[in-house]
Amino acid sequence: MERSMTDEELAYVYWALSDAFVDTEVDYEAIARQTEDYDPNEIKRILYHEVAPVCHTNLETIIPIIWSAFNLENLKNDIKETLRAREASALRRIKDKLLIRWLEFRYRYIWTEISKNYKKHD
Repeated sequence: MERSMTDEELAYVYWALSDAFVDTEVDYEAIARQTEDYDPNEIKRILYHEVAPVCHTNLETIIPIIWSAFNLENLKNDIKETLRAREASALRRIKDKLLIRWLEFRYRYIWTEISKNYKKHD
C-alpha cells in the first residue's frame, strides 16, 4: 500500500537508497523492502533527484570513501543543503537538471534492480 512519508521516514528512505552507492555488494532486495510501501514513482524521483546527486561521486572515485553505509545525519544534511542551493539559484537548477538526466542514464540499473524486487500488491 502506497502512503506518504513523514520527515523521519523520508530520512530512512534516503538512507536505504544511498546503499546503492556504497563500495560493497548492493542488496537491492533490502532496498526494495525498505521502500516498497511508498509510491514507486516518488521513490524513483527521490533516488535520482535527491540521493544520487549527493552520493554518486562515491562510486566514481578510484578508492571510494564510503564502503559500508552513509552516515544518516550527514546524508540528510547534505541532501537538505543540495535542495536548498537548487531552490536558491536558477543556474544551480539548470546544472542539477543536467546532472539528474545524466544520473538517470548512468545509474539506470539501480532503479531497474530496486523495482524488480518490489512485491506486487493485490
